Amino acid sequence: MHLENEVNAGGASLTTLYQLNTIFISMVMEAIPFVLVGVLISGLIQTFVKEGWLTRIMPRNRYLATAFGCGIGIFFPSCECGIVPITRRLINKGMPLHAGIAFMLTGPIINPIVLFSTYIAFGNDWEMVGIRAGLAIAVAFSVSIILSFMFKQLPFRMQDEQTAAAMEPGLEIPAVSRVSSGKKLYEVVVHAIEEFFSVGKYLVLGAFIAACMQTFVPTSYLLHLGSNPVTSSLVMIALAFLISLCSEADAFIAASFRSTFTVGSLSAFLVFGPMIDIKNTLMLLGTYRSKFVVVLIALVTLFTLVGSLLVGRLFG
Repeated sequence: MHLENEVNAGGASLTTLYQLNTIFISMVMEAIPFVLVGVLISGLIQTFVKEGWLTRIMPRNRYLATAFGCGIGIFFPSCECGIVPITRRLINKGMPLHAGIAFMLTGPIINPIVLFSTYIAFGNDWEMVGIRAGLAIAVAFSVSIILSFMFKQLPFRMQDEQTAAAMEPGLEIPAVSRVSSGKKLYEVVVHAIEEFFSVGKYLVLGAFIAACMQTFVPTSYLLHLGSNPVTSSLVMIALAFLISLCSEADAFIAASFRSTFTVGSLSAFLVFGPMIDIKNTLMLLGTYRSKFVVVLIALVTLFTLVGSLLVGRLFG
């Protein structure tokens, strides 16, 4: 009997290990294509976007620039896995911090691929698409404006000379001679490879932590807590953070909770997850100073919670 119990325990442990391994590999494989897209776009921005160009087309007004940042995400088909390097490169090229953060928060949500997947997941329902996009823009705009007043200096862990020149008009950037198209494409690839290895280690670590959470933290326990609007939204925010799905796939998971959670709490899941999850939190910590990341996460959590409660009152 004792030997049989040991065998059963060993089998259960092996099953758990297999489950952890499967979730971890599926997360990494799901995220890598979007990280590659992100670092390639980052490389293209680094090579082809001239210093100061963004500062010329960016509205001078803080609020208009933030609104501009919220809107340009529709042109960048990147999920949260690849948005961090793109944002860093745009800010390096002269985009104001508040516009860059607004873009980083909305980009993984309002791009056409994500909105279409939300439409399909919720049974060809445009209402949830509108709720998701509208709440994302409202949260991103509010958070970015507050951060712009709290952080006067760029909160990067390392600041390159292009960033410094973009922020200080009197600082000159060394002149760069004209290079051939082949040389530029080579530079794109080099920057993309460097960015991939810089971001990739945080992706792998974040995916492993998220896989551990999914394996060892019972989902049923979190669902049990969702008994009123506030705790329901908080549970879905926690679930979005722990599961760490790519924004192209999370709508299908959210749709599976329609019979259990309200529209308000589902909107919290759909907005918070693409903005802040385990994977991109580690990427953020590798790019920005810890204080900035903590404040960013706190503000996104607060405004997502408040917004989801308003959505719940309006749409049920």
